[in-house]
Amino acid sequence: SGLVSNQRYIEGLDYFWDMLRSNQVKPNEAILVCALSACAHLGAFEQGNWIRHYMKRNKISETPNIYTVLIDMYAKCGRIDCATQVFNSISKRDLHNFTSMISGLSIHGLGKDVMRVFSQMLADGIKPNEITILGVLNGCSHAGLVEDGTSIFNKMEKLWGIAPKIEHYGSYVDLLGRAGHLERAYGVVKSMPMEPDAVIWRALLSACRTHRNVLLGERIVNHLRQLGSSGQVLLSSLYAYMGNWESAVQMRGQMGGRRNTSELGCSWIEVDGITHEFRVDDQLHPQMSKIREQLNEVLEKVKLEGYVTSTTQVTFDLSEEDKEQAIFLHSEKLAIAFGLLSTKPGTLIRIVKNLRTCEDCHLALKVISRVFDREIIVRDRSRFHIFKQGSCSCNDYW
Repeated sequence: SGLVSNQRYIEGLDYFWDMLRSNQVKPNEAILVCALSACAHLGAFEQGNWIRHYMKRNKISETPNIYTVLIDMYAKCGRIDCATQVFNSISKRDLHNFTSMISGLSIHGLGKDVMRVFSQMLADGIKPNEITILGVLNGCSHAGLVEDGTSIFNKMEKLWGIAPKIEHYGSYVDLLGRAGHLERAYGVVKSMPMEPDAVIWRALLSACRTHRNVLLGERIVNHLRQLGSSGQVLLSSLYAYMGNWESAVQMRGQMGGRRNTSELGCSWIEVDGITHEFRVDDQLHPQMSKIREQLNEVLEKVKLEGYVTSTTQVTFDLSEEDKEQAIFLHSEKLAIAFGLLSTKPGTLIRIVKNLRTCEDCHLALKVISRVFDREIIVRDRSRFHIFKQGSCSCNDYW
């Protein structure tokens, strides 16, 4: 529990397996919930599925808490079908079962299914809590359901007595921003009853980059400066995306010698029940030389099949060759190369990433899925992407 609550999921699972091997102590509900939660965070489907079968073999009853964490684990491992199966098997569903199912559907971008399950929950007489509403709003955001999301946001306090918190405002702003309603989103931020935090401003700034609205982006950076936070990396990226290298370089110059505290990209892949971790430009994996060689071969093949490197999000004025090199070693590309190297042809590849996937990796994975005839499931910070035969489940809306 201590390890899992401190995000040391691999170590937590190591202790769990050691406990089972010792055959001295049988896991109780609390231990199983912790282990399944660790599997959920890592996207470790094989290990999570094994734990469920262990419970069945040992006739351990599936309590409401176990049902909830199983739904969460399967959903976060990319198996929304298994999550749905568990959900449908519950004879009497509680608030947490519904909330877990709604959140799972949400990260898969299944907004209409989110609304269906939410309606079913209300019909069963179960009152949503603030986490349920957040899941519904996120589901609407990932699916572009602006009107549905707006209706829920506007009614949440009146119908269910839930005053919108900053997280609900953030999700609603994200919904409007993704859909291109930038001025409307900006108006929501300005009218918030609490002070908007840097996360909300950055979400809106990210939408400005997506929809190429430089003027609003510059106004947002001024708000971020007042908070003592910097959106200069995002604004620099927006300038670069528009080809305005003079402003991009100027923005980078304003950052001066300050350390860039942006989180480094990290991806995890499970192969044969073992979770492997890759970081951007990784040098630590014992098979790294083979992995890089494999990645070179993969990218050469997909280039012959129409993949063209997208360097629009590289925020430095470099030659095209140098830009390509800058995005060549992103963590999910290394994880994919390792997956192709370590599994049989046709095997599904499942990856978890700590950041939102970039445009180039998204393009590359679509073509890789077609050329190598692999289904690739990627869970990034925002949602799931299921790549199959050259297309993605997000329909390029992420």
